[in-house]
Amino acid sequence: MARTTDTALKTRDADETLPKGKARLDLFKFVPFRLNRLAAEVSAALAVEYQERHGLDIPAWRVLATLGFRNDACSAQYISQCTRTHKSTISRAVTTLLHDGLIERVENAADRREFRLQLTKSGRALYEELFPQLLRREDEILSCLTAQERKQLSALLGKVEQSLDLIQTSEEADAKEAY
Repeated sequence: MARTTDTALKTRDADETLPKGKARLDLFKFVPFRLNRLAAEVSAALAVEYQERHGLDIPAWRVLATLGFRNDACSAQYISQCTRTHKSTISRAVTTLLHDGLIERVENAADRREFRLQLTKSGRALYEELFPQLLRREDEILSCLTAQERKQLSALLGKVEQSLDLIQTSEEADAKEAY
């Protein structure tokens, strides 16, 4: 951690506007800032595929994508936790998608008081149409990396995710139904 912190700090030698001996955070070297910025840009680049053509916003796509990769229905809470999107944002997206007929509520067999969400036929068709386009767009975004660099990036992201105890595979997510 010290190496990262050292890289993200500038001393008076690098910036004469700071008082002597004071350091400041260089956001452009601060990993959390960089990851957040990259996530926002990549998300916006992918959004073009589903926003312009299908009128879906980012939260709606996150709901569709989460339901699309699962083998069974799940709760809105699961989607919120899986995508790290605030529950009220997911709730609004769910309401819109229900209204548009892209998802539906199904009774939870284990707890009849709870409803789960799943794709409708038209929701599944939209997901099946969109995900190859998004994979192509991902390839375009990552085209600046060699195949080996892509593997390294994936492995490094996996290590950071693991250090934060984030679920990393669909199988792991399915096994932890409540996430």
